[in-house]
Amino acid sequence: MRIRNYFLIAVGGAVLGAVSGFAWRALNDARQPDLPTPIETVEVVDVLPSFTYPDLAGQQRHSQEFTDKVVVLNFWATWCPPCRKETPVFVALQEAFAGDVQFVGIAIDDEEPVRDFAASFAVNYPVLLGDVEAVTLSRQLGNRYEGLPFTVVMAPGGRVMLRHAGELDRDQLEPLLRELTGAG
Repeated sequence: MRIRNYFLIAVGGAVLGAVSGFAWRALNDARQPDLPTPIETVEVVDVLPSFTYPDLAGQQRHSQEFTDKVVVLNFWATWCPPCRKETPVFVALQEAFAGDVQFVGIAIDDEEPVRDFAASFAVNYPVLLGDVEAVTLSRQLGNRYEGLPFTVVMAPGGRVMLRHAGELDRDQLEPLLRELTGAG
């Protein structure tokens, strides 16, 4: 009989503790409204925001340099397998559309691996070294989950035409580039 009483007291205490915990949280939530998560506080934009990041030569590159062309802005990292897979496609498309399209890679990574990566893949477009602010930029452009790779295609002038999370292959990208450049 004694064990049963201890058991009932323990269960009763646990139930009472849980109920009081829920009540405390409800009271606290009523006093303090839900705070938005950082992802919710970033407004998604439809035009390329202004940004400046250094390239691999140490030169500051500004977003305004590229707005007269179709821009393919790619957020990536050297340790990201889909990023590694799509890079040769981007290199080939940059060569094919050189006069009308500008690919720009923003690496969310350390400089030395980015430098080695760009050399080994013969990257023929600007590679910029991003930082924490580059993650915020990707969120502004629609990267809700901050995943890599994340690619945005913009028409001349900077209007967003495509937002793509994950690997982007040639069959997905080339028709849009043809349409935007009139290469039909």
